Amino acid sequence: MTKREIIIKETHRALWYEDGVLVKILEAGRYEFSPGRRDFWGKKRPAVEFILVDVRERELTIKGQEILTADKVAIRVSIIVHFRVTDPKAAVHRVEKYEERLYSDVQLAARRSLASMQLEEILTNRNRLSEDILHDVQEIATDYGVSILRADVKDLIFPGNLQEIMNKVLAAERMSEAQLVEARTKAQAQQIEAEAKAEIRRLEAEAESKARHLRAEADAASERVRMEAEIASLLQTEQVAQTYSAHPALLRLRELEALKDLAQLSNAHLCQLQQAQRSR
Repeated sequence: MTKREIIIKETHRALWYEDGVLVKILEAGRYEFSPGRRDFWGKKRPAVEFILVDVRERELTIKGQEILTADKVAIRVSIIVHFRVTDPKAAVHRVEKYEERLYSDVQLAARRSLASMQLEEILTNRNRLSEDILHDVQEIATDYGVSILRADVKDLIFPGNLQEIMNKVLAAERMSEAQLVEARTKAQAQQIEAEAKAEIRRLEAEAESKARHLRAEADAASERVRMEAEIASLLQTEQVAQTYSAHPALLRLRELEALKDLAQLSNAHLCQLQQAQRSR
């Protein structure tokens, strides 16, 4: 009897049944089986069946569910659920159609969550709905072989008059937020300007302090040099006095030189007077 083959792609797994009994779960690859009812010796063969299960990540959209909130506002909500089959056997054996079961489980979880929330909370905290669905359904879905990866609110649709009011409220909130941002920006700019001015004043004060310190050091150095010069002059005078005291002849010689200079000065002055008289 000619054998047949089945090829399982990476995106799928296959459940192998013989006479209706699950024998094994096939991973990706090529498999052969005999479809005939009897073998070469006439022995009856088991009937072989395969069920393919997609194990890729997929999304399921729960569309337009009209739900009453805790404060009795009717809203329509659409939810996108990302899921993956992690246990092909459970997905096929535990429930009749796991996608339909997942749809109803998420739908009921969304209803329970929204029924416990007021409209204002729904508007300000849409993440809570996603968190509630995940918390409510994840464990249940795991039981029939499905892992929920994400549950996100796609659309929220409100009654017409409420939608108009909400649009006005949202516009007012945006305007308020814009004014708040502008006020914060202005306050931050003023703070930065004040900090910059304070920093400039600090730097100027530091520069002035350093300049005063340098001037004081320069004055002190100049006074030190002057004092050192005076001390050196006094020491030199003292040394000359000591020399004259030890050698009187030198002092007498100095006196004679001084008298000579005075005489020369007197003669020059007398000559100037005589020339002046002649010129008259």
